[in-house]
Amino acid sequence: MAEKKTAGTYRRRLEAVSTGAIGKQEAKGMDELISAYIKEMKLASGLNSQRVFAAWDEVSGAARYTIGRYFRNGTLYCTIGSSVVRTQLNFQKDLILHKINDFLAADDLFVKDSRNTHFVKNIILQ
Repeated sequence: MAEKKTAGTYRRRLEAVSTGAIGKQEAKGMDELISAYIKEMKLASGLNSQRVFAAWDEVSGAARYTIGRYFRNGTLYCTIGSSVVRTQLNFQKDLILHKINDFLAADDLFVKDSRNTHFVKNIILQ
């Protein structure tokens, strides 16, 4: 039920503002606000998956041939439409894995302090 607006209510609010109970907050930078928003809205897992996919596209150079991608518990599953490209990527899998993790470590949008944060531990090409 809504609180009735009485003289006492206004007086209490005025006292709270004057004593600093409700008042100015310290200014925060946009990076802190965005990080807090991501944590509050629980967007870290989905955002991290998208950042892993962007890292795959950038590092592997096979975005054009990648039909489907899935990331779960540190394993990146990629469906490649060309058997020739898939074979070449299999030969370079360790190098690509290392470069993807370097890309993610340098990425400001990749949330590193989440308990569900996983860097890429394995790549499975299908």
